[in-house]
Amino acid sequence: MNYPVVIVGGGLAGLISSIELARRDIGVLVIERRAYPHHKVCGEYISNEVLPYLQSLGLEPAEWGAASISNFRFSSPKGAVLDTKLDLGGFGMSRFTLDHALYKLALQAGVHFKLQTIVTNINWLGDHFAVHTSDGIGYESEIVMGTYGKRTRLDKQLGRGFMEKESPYVGVKYHIRGDFSKDVIALHNFKNGYCGMSAIEDGKYCLCYLTERDNLRQAGNIPELERSILYKNPHLESIFSSADFLYDKPEVINEISFAPKNCVENHVLMAGDSAGLITPLCGNGMAMAIRAGSMAARAVEHYLRQHHSRSELEGTYQKAWKQEFATRLAIGRTVQNLFGREILSEIALRFFQGAPSLLRRVIKGTHGEPMSS
Repeated sequence: MNYPVVIVGGGLAGLISSIELARRDIGVLVIERRAYPHHKVCGEYISNEVLPYLQSLGLEPAEWGAASISNFRFSSPKGAVLDTKLDLGGFGMSRFTLDHALYKLALQAGVHFKLQTIVTNINWLGDHFAVHTSDGIGYESEIVMGTYGKRTRLDKQLGRGFMEKESPYVGVKYHIRGDFSKDVIALHNFKNGYCGMSAIEDGKYCLCYLTERDNLRQAGNIPELERSILYKNPHLESIFSSADFLYDKPEVINEISFAPKNCVENHVLMAGDSAGLITPLCGNGMAMAIRAGSMAARAVEHYLRQHHSRSELEGTYQKAWKQEFATRLAIGRTVQNLFGREILSEIALRFFQGAPSLLRRVIKGTHGEPMSS
């Protein structure tokens, strides 16, 4: 079974790439391990840098109930607060809703999907790929794009360097309801971690935190972790004590790695979290995935139309990816080091209170210019 392009992973980057390619009459298959719609561990805040682009695709977030967000709040582990305006602003929309909306657009564009299927191997055969799946069906393709997320067995099969080191991070996500500010994305620090909260559709809020596994080991379980560590930040104690939690249990993901990755691996073009994961503290990973998906699709279209060499395709994509995202990721890792620790968080907050213009520059450094069609 042959396709010009096979996309492994149907998240934001994969869906965006598939829509652009299919609308340009390029045959594309998306292989996704789950069915739509589904929840994901994600902060669910999207910068307005990608809003004009999504609208050009035919997706109007406001029509899906997305919440408008214009302010940023940061709190230290002891509860000190720093507030600022977001220059571009953004919107809150769950992955459950956003991915499903993009999935519908992809179907309308003619994208083929293989759902509830796991890709077990991607083999480069010299001039094309063989893609093997959990149901025993194989696919051959000239181009394979890896948009499968933060960390999977495929990374090990492809020999990716970051898999050699264990990651210490665990992510936990809830949807909640409560009497909270709807136009604010808040990031609350605690010992060896931080928790983000922002409004999404239907009057709900996304509450998502990242912590080190040592915190969880010491606490024994997630509820005790929250009581013994997160509650030490008074803002988090108030949220957890007053909110109506809408899940029976949270969504949880292990082995989250912020280590540098290659955006081309064994000739596979990577996009989204597969290519590089910005720290959630910077709150802009969804916009990056959308932008990267579009970049990858356009590079692939140019290659297929112009019949350039594979090395030229890969080199051009690597250069464009680094130009767009390398600085963001570097700033993200620096911010992670500043705010991921109790004492440093207090010091950094006091510093930025006296230098608000510098804080806005840091925020701007993790965002891009508005993206059009």
